[in-house]
Amino acid sequence: MANSASGMAVHDDCKLKFLELKAKRNFRFIIFKIDERIQQVIVEKLGQPDESYNDFTSSFPADECRYAVFDFDFITDENCQKSKIFFISWAPDSSKVRSKMLYASSKDRFKRELDGIQVELQATDPSEMSFDIVKSRAI
Repeated sequence: MANSASGMAVHDDCKLKFLELKAKRNFRFIIFKIDERIQQVIVEKLGQPDESYNDFTSSFPADECRYAVFDFDFITDENCQKSKIFFISWAPDSSKVRSKMLYASSKDRFKRELDGIQVELQATDPSEMSFDIVKSRAI
């Protein structure tokens, strides 16, 4: 059992899909999970470009931790189209303590592998990553 961040590997697919989201905008979002069996962060779900923020938030399990990135498009007050890449750390209160600790201790290392994250958000329930909160953090 690796309980230090150094024990957690990151599957190459995580970086490759993130680069596609960032550079080619092939995906709207990516949900990542830690596969404890193989001690590795893996891609769990890819959101297609036409999927909405609601599709994204409904992809999180209610009682398990996850990491995610979301490519958030918005219009500024000056009417400019912009986008920001969010990193969301999802750790619901109902998830296992061991899982919360594992995700917390691995987060910074995993985030470093994803070059281009602009905003980080931590959520323990859906209200903490509502559309309004994300929009306010993006501007």
